[in-house]
Amino acid sequence: MSVLGAEPRFVTNGDVRLAVYEQGNPAGETLVLVHGWPDTHDLWQHVIPHFADRFRIVSYDTRGAGASSAPTAVAAYELPQLARDLFAVIDAVSPDAPVHVLAHDWGAVETWEAVCEPGAEQRIASYTSISGPNLDHLGMWMRRRLAQRRPAGPLAQAAASGYTVLFQIPVVGTLPFRLGLWRIWPTFLKYFDRLDPTLVRPAPTLAADMVTGLKRYRANIRPRLRTPRERRTDVPVQLILNRRDLAVRPVGYEDTERWVSDLRRRELPAGHWSPISHGADVARLTTAFVDDLRAGSTPDSGAVGSA
Repeated sequence: MSVLGAEPRFVTNGDVRLAVYEQGNPAGETLVLVHGWPDTHDLWQHVIPHFADRFRIVSYDTRGAGASSAPTAVAAYELPQLARDLFAVIDAVSPDAPVHVLAHDWGAVETWEAVCEPGAEQRIASYTSISGPNLDHLGMWMRRRLAQRRPAGPLAQAAASGYTVLFQIPVVGTLPFRLGLWRIWPTFLKYFDRLDPTLVRPAPTLAADMVTGLKRYRANIRPRLRTPRERRTDVPVQLILNRRDLAVRPVGYEDTERWVSDLRRRELPAGHWSPISHGADVARLTTAFVDDLRAGSTPDSGAVGSA
């Protein structure tokens, strides 16, 4: 079900061209998939077959990845720019109806930026988020916890995110990738994420995507955690929390109900790359969320279900 090698259409946001791919049921509701670092649209190859009959599925290479444009300036990767990319894709593929969005890692971070924009609920019908927090929410939570002298949660997330400090150092941060980490990426994920390496099929652009994608870390993490903004949304949100995620700890979502009017939580016994290891479960939970919204079900007050 991979679309590697398929010819994309291109959607523009200013000078950036975004490679967009379409699969699934042309008559179905539109579901937009947004990948993270250092992936491309092909991250979703283990998810798409499980709901391709139900949805019209749109995936795209985010800026700096795959066949999309890769601006050189760090400022080009600031969250408002990335959110505008998503809205450009939505406007191009579904100008007359809101879409559902499923996003992972940095794709989830930038989708959080989009759903917290005024009027986002008119363009996004639902948002399922995996392993990518709203950085403003995370910053607010860390400040509250520290003010209450309850540092355990922030310290746990800081330890899990220690690698991001390295990623923000020019030259030094890119060194592991320039030295060839991309050559052993499936093996690295085997040990880091307990993934079956045969499931990992790196894109041919992985070496460049790893380096370019680090500009997201440099452009956003320190500014957002240092001066977090109040960011709220009326877009219904589902959090898929990966219990074994070594990079994004579930505790960091403790306060999310403060900022989201309709929030559901679900868990998977997975590591960070659950779209690869648990593709069927990700598809099932996403579909169930859309069905619940159609049926008019109410939020489950933070109750957690598991696959």
